Amino acid sequence: MEVEIVSTGGTAKTLAEAGIPVINVSDVTGFPECLDGRVKTLHPAIHAGVLAIRKNEQHMRQLKSLGIQPIDFVVINLYPFKQTILKGNVQLEEAIENIDIGGPTLLRAAAKNYQDVTVIVDPADYSMVLGELAKYGEVSQETKFKLAVKVFEHTAHYDALIAGYLRKQIKDAGFPELLTLTYEKVQDLRYGENPHQKAVFYREVLPVPGSLTGAKQLHGKELSFNNISDTNGALDLLREFDEPTVVAVKHANPCGVASAPTIYEAYMKAYEADPISIFGGIVVANREIDAQTAAEINKIFIEIVVAPSYTDEALEILKRKKNIRILQLEDISARPPKGIWDTRKVLGGLLVQDMDTELLPDMSQLKVVTEKKPTDAEMEDLIFAWKVVKHTRSNGIAIAKNKQSLGIGPGQVNRIWAVEQAIQRSGDKVKGAVLASDAFFPFPDCVEAAAKAGISAIIQPGGSIRDQESIDACNRYGIAMIFTGMRHFKH
Repeated sequence: MEVEIVSTGGTAKTLAEAGIPVINVSDVTGFPECLDGRVKTLHPAIHAGVLAIRKNEQHMRQLKSLGIQPIDFVVINLYPFKQTILKGNVQLEEAIENIDIGGPTLLRAAAKNYQDVTVIVDPADYSMVLGELAKYGEVSQETKFKLAVKVFEHTAHYDALIAGYLRKQIKDAGFPELLTLTYEKVQDLRYGENPHQKAVFYREVLPVPGSLTGAKQLHGKELSFNNISDTNGALDLLREFDEPTVVAVKHANPCGVASAPTIYEAYMKAYEADPISIFGGIVVANREIDAQTAAEINKIFIEIVVAPSYTDEALEILKRKKNIRILQLEDISARPPKGIWDTRKVLGGLLVQDMDTELLPDMSQLKVVTEKKPTDAEMEDLIFAWKVVKHTRSNGIAIAKNKQSLGIGPGQVNRIWAVEQAIQRSGDKVKGAVLASDAFFPFPDCVEAAAKAGISAIIQPGGSIRDQESIDACNRYGIAMIFTGMRHFKH
């Protein structure tokens, strides 16, 4: 099969140096490349040759009268905009110069005329096209169509990446009227939430510090849909803590959370918080896992362990379990940058909001609303419990003592059930513990249940028209209560 190659300056030079015959695009257009290469292929002699429908006699007569040759293959690698913005401290001017104009235009033209033109935007497809040419002497219509679809996906991704990057340069840009999001495929998943559902994992193009997409898997089989979802939730909660902390999660809810002077102590406290639910769960830690901690983790079945690092001995111990997934996330404690959105798909639409990265409006704005004030120790535990309940499904209640979760009541349809569930799970340790609620108490029944269990202090947003009833109940039972002025629903 005889092929004539038409190319632009840099590529043409490379081909010529390799001994491959090539026609410079300026020889076809009769117009030199100009404006530092910004204008090369934007010319009728090129686009007419691509867009002419071969079965349209009028199109072909016009090409002939204009002296334009049909172009049968368009092969383009776009300017490396993504690679440019991924570089550290890239300047806006450099990013702008790496926005391809002629390339996407030519690709879209070729894809539009896919019946007559084979268009390739991904080098991974070269061998497939060459194989068909070698075997059949042409590229099948089915393949041409698939390649055309890939072009529109690629250019849409390219443009969305540019728009997203440029929008971030605008201070207080807010939410756009037209929202186009772009992601890159990480892997196919074995299935979704259930075996009958197909699923795929995508990631944002620009790395987000501390996110699961940046983790390195050291051992175990591939992560599942539920693994990824639950681990992401565990990492969200872990980021609330600076001191050595372990978070255990099961079915999207924390089941054991603890802070301590060492990660071993933190793990033991997290395990003891709920030794039943942690089985088959996910464990994340914000300090290196040592051999002593690894040995304790291996005593039960754990699906996933995530930590910033592992000692060699700890890795050797953990790897004795064939099915455990071991992930290393070096920047595990990194907070999400400002401007990160939380999105949720609904049928026929998309909900978008700012991520809930705030814990409290301001520590100085915490308001003690009862006669009794919390002790310093109670205050530490109240803040600890507040962090836990923030990442618990609503209606959510978290009970804690000595920086250890005791009982967590997640996802109940009324708050008193969540309180009763958390109290029941706390066992005998509940006496003298503190309680956190993700939203206000509309009735005093929650305070009464807490008092009966021996709760010493409560933290909640406040804001109910019946707040005074809860305050009065706390005063009757000698319980300290703090209003945060901030709610943390999690649905």
